[in-house]
Amino acid sequence: MIDEIQVQNLALIREATLEPSPGLTVLTGETGAGKTALLSALKLLMGARASADYVRDGEQGLVVAGRFVMRGAHAGFVGAADDAQNATKDEASEAEFPEELVVTRSVSAEGRSRATVDGVMASARELGELVGSSIDLCGQFEHQQLMRPATHVRQLDTWAGEPVAKARAAYAQAFAEAAQAADELKRVREAQETSHAKLEDARFTLARIDEVQPVEGEYEQLEHDLKLAEHAETLARGAATAHAALSEESGALDALYTAQAALEAAGRHDAELLALVDSLREAGFIMEDVAAQARDYRDKIDFDPGELALQQERFSLLNGLLRTYGPRMEDVFARRAEAAELVSLVGDSDARLREAAEALDAAEARLAEAADALDEARAAAAPRFAAEVSSVMARLNMPGAALVCAQERLPRTSWTATGPSSFEFLYRPAEGAQSRPLARIASGGEVSRVMLATKVVLGNTDDVDTLVFDEVDAGVGGATAVALADVIADLADTHQVIVVTHLAQVAVRADTHYIVRREGAETSLASVEGPDREREIARMLSGSTTETSLAHARELLGS
Repeated sequence: MIDEIQVQNLALIREATLEPSPGLTVLTGETGAGKTALLSALKLLMGARASADYVRDGEQGLVVAGRFVMRGAHAGFVGAADDAQNATKDEASEAEFPEELVVTRSVSAEGRSRATVDGVMASARELGELVGSSIDLCGQFEHQQLMRPATHVRQLDTWAGEPVAKARAAYAQAFAEAAQAADELKRVREAQETSHAKLEDARFTLARIDEVQPVEGEYEQLEHDLKLAEHAETLARGAATAHAALSEESGALDALYTAQAALEAAGRHDAELLALVDSLREAGFIMEDVAAQARDYRDKIDFDPGELALQQERFSLLNGLLRTYGPRMEDVFARRAEAAELVSLVGDSDARLREAAEALDAAEARLAEAADALDEARAAAAPRFAAEVSSVMARLNMPGAALVCAQERLPRTSWTATGPSSFEFLYRPAEGAQSRPLARIASGGEVSRVMLATKVVLGNTDDVDTLVFDEVDAGVGGATAVALADVIADLADTHQVIVVTHLAQVAVRADTHYIVRREGAETSLASVEGPDREREIARMLSGSTTETSLAHARELLGS
């Protein structure tokens, strides 16, 4: 939802601020006042292509900034989380789903564009994903999800709820399993057709490694043992010398015991010396323990030249494998697994091929069943959805016009993870007329009203937060204008709605009303209420402000 938009030096706008309400906001003003420039500002924040033509004459560049309150489906800018170098995982997660986003887009007089999201540089594509996906802008066939057939089935599925969601999930799983089975069959076939040279290389690799028969962890253990064996004499001598120095006659322990006895004797006359005795006693325990461990270490060393030679030979064989297939033993084991797999595939190719083909057939059968169930669920929901939309269209003075849901099963090769059939909303302008794609038959005003009807039916299930309508009231007047205002008011109960309008009947239903005025070469934007709003409604009704038009305006405003 749009919280605020600030615009500087865009087209005829020197400076303007728009703070739309969560419900219905209208922009009114004379034709040519510059309402389109405000929509251009919004498009820039939605990731539209920038142009130097947008920059106000004589200025170095333009700046558009917007603050958006995002729902979970749209919130999050990964770049902002990545930039938080010291953030914990929980903090990073929170950074990915903020309640607000502040987006800035600047365009220089030379046409260079820069964008940021919460102060972090962003691309136009990222703006489209973050901001554009939460806003539908209906005007001049731009940013209209209704005009993109790829979005139609998602809208139907969202509206249909659990029955279609369950069938779609089952289909998606079956589709993924079928794709995996197809990949496995392809892999088996490719292995079967592998070149003789590759097969011989795999057999040689397998034989070479199996000849050595390396074991997990063996190389590291040998490396450690050899280091000890090659220095066994030095290690044994060091341990023996330490043991002798500590425990043999006239060694360190004898000297310690002598000192301890002397202090104990003198301590009978001064208790202070007895504290030193305790310290020597503790030191003696430690020295006795060290002497015993040194003796045990010396005794366990069993230097065997024959065993050392065998270990060195084994270590050399393992190093040979590392030089060929390394640099790590993990790489050696991986190469063996690859070679064994290839040899196995070729050696038992007929059986493996048969198993893979049978697995694919079974997966395709499950997919066909899931596809039928998904098509049936959508076929059951589509007429009801179309009927509800057409009913709202009738309220908008489109008698006989209808939304038609066209679903057609595609060849198996054209199935996607979305479904096995093409799905598109078609527009029928009158009873008996041919239904055709909206982009080919509907006028801008018709498309706007069809979108209005669709959004009203989707209600809270729609994943778009904000709807912006430009020229939604083209060619509308009289009772249709009142009906249009009613439908827009209904839509504002579930969405944030911004409407550029020339209809007083729509303007009086707004929660927030802005007037766009042009004075010379400058466009201004002002929020109006009270008498100022009454005068604007009066102007919209009659083209001028008279007592009659003011009275009519007050009547419409209910004041």
